[in-house]
Amino acid sequence: MFKSFSHFLQSDLVYNFTRSRVAVGSAVVALLIIAASMLAPVLSPQNPFDLMSLDIMESNLPPAWESGGDPKFLLGTDDQGRDMLSATLYGLRISLIIGVLSVALSLLVGVTLGLVSGYLGGIVDTLIMRVADVQLSFPAILIALIVDGAFRILLDKEMHDRAAIYVIILAIAASGWVQYARTVRSCVLSEKGKEYVEAARIIGLGPVLIMVRHILPNVMGPVFVVATLHIAMAIIIEATLSFLGLGLPPTTPSLGTLIRTGNEYLFSGDWWITIFPGAALMIFSLSVNLFGDWLRDAMNPKLL
Repeated sequence: MFKSFSHFLQSDLVYNFTRSRVAVGSAVVALLIIAASMLAPVLSPQNPFDLMSLDIMESNLPPAWESGGDPKFLLGTDDQGRDMLSATLYGLRISLIIGVLSVALSLLVGVTLGLVSGYLGGIVDTLIMRVADVQLSFPAILIALIVDGAFRILLDKEMHDRAAIYVIILAIAASGWVQYARTVRSCVLSEKGKEYVEAARIIGLGPVLIMVRHILPNVMGPVFVVATLHIAMAIIIEATLSFLGLGLPPTTPSLGTLIRTGNEYLFSGDWWITIFPGAALMIFSLSVNLFGDWLRDAMNPKLL
């Protein structure tokens, strides 16, 4: 284990990473944001879920450095008296959880279908790829809207609000599996004719073992790149759905719900309610995308 880790530290990937200021900077910013969101209960001055700690008389206070601000609320408060710093940290945590779980689900579905499609070929490949082509003709946000709308029809409002996080995860996953399937399929088509796969067939291994044990490890590099970029996109889709009122309920402070709430007060001068959650979303998405772009270039031998 330690030997493998030592080899990893001496790899070209780590060497290129340490030589790229953009990669290092974006990775540090993303990790700091992730750490702050996961430690929200420790770092936050207030628990925005605790109604007993909220005071309506402290609502719509500006940031501490502005006239009328309270040093107790560094980034001000929203219309319910919630500390914006605390609400943003908790919102980041919820948005990250939704983004990571939705990406994990779409990765699982897409990689499985891509392996099956590329390895078996024939009618199975044609069927899966035609479904993927049809879905690609629709924007990802539209697919997520359709899935969320279907659950709103099937479930009553109270049940939908309780299951809102799971519905959003499923909706985002349903809109993102295609890129994994197509990426894995193209890699499998180039791998399945190689000697190590032929050797596995000769010794009697079944298709499932060949796909999982031999082909899958050799196609995961591009998948990691897609997943990295997809996390930022998943968080933006969640924020978009919540901003449109079709995502999480107002009582759940994700970045999207915070931005939507602040948008109602933006033109009355209470800019901080929407600006700070929006800035957090923008900075995290930008850092993840910059790191993903570097990772894509670093793992593509043709660009080195």
